[in-house]
Amino acid sequence: MMVTFVSQCQKKALARTRRVLDAFANRIGDNTWQTVITEEGLIAVKTLLRKTATKNTAVACHWLRSRSRSELIWIVGNRDQFNSQGIVPVNTTTKELIMDLPKQAPNPNFLYANTHLQGLAEHLFAVGCVAEQLLARLMPNEPETKNEAEATFIAGCLHDLGKIDPAFQDWARNPKKKDFQAEDGQHIDDSKFSFEKYPRHNEISVLLYQLLDSNSIKVINTAHKDAIKHTVYWHHAKPYRKEKDPEFSTFGGIYKKFGNSLSSLSFLEFTEKAQRLLQQVGEIDCKYRSIESSLVTKIYCEAVDLGAVDSETFKKLPLPVYKSYDSEERIDKYRQHIRTNALNNRMRASVISADRLISGLSADELHDHIRQQTLHRLVDETLLLESNLGSQIQTCLQQFPAGDRSNKQHEIAVQLSKLNDVAVLAGPAGCGKTKIALEWAQLKNAQQIIWICPRVQVCQGLFLELISEQYLPDAKIEINTGEFKFTKEWGKATAEDNYFSGDIVITTIDQVFGAIISHTKVNTLINVLNAHVVFDEFHEYVAMPAFNLLFAELVECKKAQGNLANTLLVSATPHYFFLNTVMEIQPEDIVEMPSFNPSEYRIEFRVFDETRQDESNPLYQRQSGNTIVISNTAQVAQKSFIRNQSAENAVLLHSKFKKSDKHRLFDEVYESFKKDGTRKFEILRAGPIVQASLNITSDYMVSELTTAENFLQRLGRLDRFGANSSANIYSVAVPDLINQGKGTGAAARFLARQYAFAATKAWYQFLQAEEIDNQTLQLPKLYTLYRNFHEMPQAKQAMEADLLACFKQGVQMIQNKVVDPITIPPKKATEKGRAKISKHSLRGENRFVQMAVCDVTQWPEIEFQNKYAYQPPISEHEEFDNLTASLDEIQGYGDSDKNLLAYMKSKHHNIFTAPRAFKDFILLNEARDPEFPVYLSYTPEGLDRVGGESARHSYAVYYAECDKQPIGAISIKQLTTNED
Repeated sequence: MMVTFVSQCQKKALARTRRVLDAFANRIGDNTWQTVITEEGLIAVKTLLRKTATKNTAVACHWLRSRSRSELIWIVGNRDQFNSQGIVPVNTTTKELIMDLPKQAPNPNFLYANTHLQGLAEHLFAVGCVAEQLLARLMPNEPETKNEAEATFIAGCLHDLGKIDPAFQDWARNPKKKDFQAEDGQHIDDSKFSFEKYPRHNEISVLLYQLLDSNSIKVINTAHKDAIKHTVYWHHAKPYRKEKDPEFSTFGGIYKKFGNSLSSLSFLEFTEKAQRLLQQVGEIDCKYRSIESSLVTKIYCEAVDLGAVDSETFKKLPLPVYKSYDSEERIDKYRQHIRTNALNNRMRASVISADRLISGLSADELHDHIRQQTLHRLVDETLLLESNLGSQIQTCLQQFPAGDRSNKQHEIAVQLSKLNDVAVLAGPAGCGKTKIALEWAQLKNAQQIIWICPRVQVCQGLFLELISEQYLPDAKIEINTGEFKFTKEWGKATAEDNYFSGDIVITTIDQVFGAIISHTKVNTLINVLNAHVVFDEFHEYVAMPAFNLLFAELVECKKAQGNLANTLLVSATPHYFFLNTVMEIQPEDIVEMPSFNPSEYRIEFRVFDETRQDESNPLYQRQSGNTIVISNTAQVAQKSFIRNQSAENAVLLHSKFKKSDKHRLFDEVYESFKKDGTRKFEILRAGPIVQASLNITSDYMVSELTTAENFLQRLGRLDRFGANSSANIYSVAVPDLINQGKGTGAAARFLARQYAFAATKAWYQFLQAEEIDNQTLQLPKLYTLYRNFHEMPQAKQAMEADLLACFKQGVQMIQNKVVDPITIPPKKATEKGRAKISKHSLRGENRFVQMAVCDVTQWPEIEFQNKYAYQPPISEHEEFDNLTASLDEIQGYGDSDKNLLAYMKSKHHNIFTAPRAFKDFILLNEARDPEFPVYLSYTPEGLDRVGGESARHSYAVYYAECDKQPIGAISIKQLTTNED
């Protein structure tokens, strides 16, 4: 390829980059180079430049695609020296240009909401009015809803009250800012201004409400007043502040910070100005609605008592927390927190959505809407959903053969459609829950379905199923996950403007949580409230810290909609205990679809010594025929596959593959083990990744002991379609220590880390008491046992213990500000490019990693190869075929002998002759970017530079491969010992 390098380096960086570029390319100008180069050479150039990069480095690389077109490949160093296309600006001016001047100069005596010069009073009223209508339209017509809508109106009318700040008004009136746009609303962004020392307008707004209210609004209860404060404060994300100033966390601190900055007027005069503004908002409200008095006027009817701000109580009064959770000892206490946070979610989403709608108008358009009383049209356009989804589903249903099974599915769908609140569909694997959910949506006149799944793999399977000829090939089916955004067919990318616009949107819970734990995606919650929603395999959230609480919030938001909820929870194992105690869903709202699978099942409990990894261990035993072996961890699946690779026609699937391998193997597994599949493979060895919603089947199954939910989910992949005439054997591998009732051993420790040991142990003891070992049973009997288990006092006690432990961990994550939306001001913003891993994640702390490759075809002999698991792409617009690992794994789970990060720190700079940071937190922060992964192992060639084979870390993680397929990331210790 022909490339051009452009340097905008300064000072010493100029000489350093010239030496690198001169070695690879021909200099065709003082700061320009050109050459024909290979992909490997281009990667080498970029690597060398990054090794010596400083703040004065700035080099852009362009690929000359034709005589008339070039494409920016990457930029190393200071991106501000180039625009988004890598073009160098050659002329700038600070003078005011004619095209920068507004048609009408701002009035210095008029208050503005933004640089579009919307009147602040009109803006506040319009946001309050639209937010109120959005919420009212999405909620049932009940007295409690009316109160909530009124509180939302007040929050909307107060959300930008702090913009009367003289500093903001001076900034908004600046003609140079007239076209200013920001993702997180409009805030002062002048280079000389810093929010490190100065409160944002939302912080000033909530301070004013705290002072103005003084319990004068009797028609709004305390819960709604707290929600108003929460909405006003959190209608923008919290600004990133390098210096952690505790005064920005209290009302007294905000008062002190802001009061000290006022120079042209006193704080009392400032509050009086706010009251006059609210009087104008009230007058607009009265005229717009043709009413005598507005609810807004009740806020400023009393004088502000500034004496209160000097009290110690006020000084220490904390600002609203984003999520209201505390560690509790009873589940019903968590219910109270869930209700509070769900209310906050609804009001906040309504106000932010309304704010964005109004801010998108010109000042004239906003004035016309208010004058003509047409703000409702904005709500109509936002909530209007029109599609032919119902007729598409009707056509789909007609393709299924008539019979008792179809009749029963129709009967169940009708029962579900008659439930006014959130409904639950329970039914054994393979009973047609997907078909029932579609018919439920059609009977409820759905115009759009948002289908929410717990994992990407579940989304993949469902998407492929729904676009097939059997279901909805002509409908607009959309998959929207972090990795995949396709519509109608796999690989057909969805335009960004069309996200969440499909007739059926298949997405992960993570994407929807963006509506709760971020600011930019908060409008997603309005989409969820407006659409018909299916929560598929929802039982998976029960044992996921923080996920279970946030999921309960989402369902609580839908429950509040009453007969407008249009929500269906779907699972073969609905975890009745969680539904009853946490979700408060009544038994009459759970409809069960019986199984029409006539097959018989024989459950065999096989107790084994988990320290042995040979034929005595059912998980390692050689298999034949159409068999699935599911272990609780990827490691066991990997090691059992390696040991049997030459004797089995097997495929391995788990979560520790790089992206490309994971996608390819998922497709191969599905095609091989689906109904009437290719049967390319006989054996599937897998981790828990295949246990739910993957429409595959086998004739024999081995499963490691697990919870009741996972136990039955895995069973659902055994003769899923009822094709076998003889009894199907479900072999359950039980560690000897758990069989003895002990909580020691690797298996028990793993289950405890998953908040599932007590429930798993109780389930095993229950099944033993039922004496089902080696008994032949049908699915209805097994699911009856499952329901009975959830009614047993001992089982409830065990599930409650696991759940409370999980809740406490989730609360700790939330209190550590994992979910607080934070925004970085423009001058601190990181460069745009590939997505980075968030510093904090609900799914755990992960970082990008790199590792050398080893071949285990001749295991126990291991061949270490001189290559790494993946190569960085040439262009920064391409995605990395990357790998990630948890911080615990990288840092050795607290064991210094297993700390791979410390190993990298001591070796990396010598192996790559490249300087790297020598502090853990710097390396881990860099590893959020795929360009700077943590190396968990090195090639033999690299190790030769630091002492050879003896320098290899005993716990180094390699990307193992064999001649059949990749094995994935695995520790060398796992490959050479029996250690788990």
